[in-house]
Amino acid sequence: MPAAPTILPPDLLTRIGNLKVHARTVVDGVLTGLHKSPHHGSSIEFAEHKEYAPGDDIRHIDWKAYARFDRYYVKKFEDETNLRCHLVVDASRSMDYGEGNQNKLAHARVLAAAFAYLLLRQQDSPGLSLFRERIESYIPPRGTLTHYQELLESLVRMEGGGKTDLSASLENLAEILRGRNLVLIFSDFFDPERDIFQLLARLRVRKNDVALFQILHGDEIDFPFDFLGQFEDPESGGSVLADPDAIREEYRRVFNAFTDGLRRSCLEHGIEYQLARTDEPPEKAMLAFLKRRGEVR
Repeated sequence: MPAAPTILPPDLLTRIGNLKVHARTVVDGVLTGLHKSPHHGSSIEFAEHKEYAPGDDIRHIDWKAYARFDRYYVKKFEDETNLRCHLVVDASRSMDYGEGNQNKLAHARVLAAAFAYLLLRQQDSPGLSLFRERIESYIPPRGTLTHYQELLESLVRMEGGGKTDLSASLENLAEILRGRNLVLIFSDFFDPERDIFQLLARLRVRKNDVALFQILHGDEIDFPFDFLGQFEDPESGGSVLADPDAIREEYRRVFNAFTDGLRRSCLEHGIEYQLARTDEPPEKAMLAFLKRRGEVR
């Protein structure tokens, strides 16, 4: 089990300590949950190689790989590999809204670190991608303590800045990911340029299990402002002077339509949606997500 990471508050580790992360059964039932088998034997679909070590079944040596590389590699099979989970975090400027623990990027950082911690505890393999206009940092899924420290260091270094291009980033991700994964995406999803669900469908067609965590600040949802002020788009830099009382009703109508539309599209495409408010404890969103999957009673 990994040592307690400094990025996570100790009281949060106590509250999530008994949780487990499973993949749903999706498509042809390939993602059947956690640890179908601790041993690598035979299965329908080949997933990846590992270098041969004494004790490995010689029946699974890949002789074509040996002919090419002059080294012995053993095939591992999809149904028998441990759960691979890829954590995808939006680090654009719009995610840098809010102060302290209620900053959206800080909230996404804690959620990603907490899921990585749970996965390592149950001997599974988390990976991490950070994106703005494209994937800027990619760490493939692995299950070691040194790998875990690499994930945490990447999250700690992450700063909000630049514009969002979620569509381009998802295209990058679809090209990068190998095999089947549980893919958790942490973002505010403020990217109106293209329909992201066509790209998410590519991940689903490849039998990945996909879930969106929409990270929102209470100000964005409730619009609690009372005084005339300048409202700025953090990514375009555009701003407008407005009276909150005059625009509150219309703002809430438009914003609710946006979040409701995202939920409906997730439902239509077999993608899970979870709201994560920064004014609520991170484990609230985690518990709601895992409870729907049956991992929390």
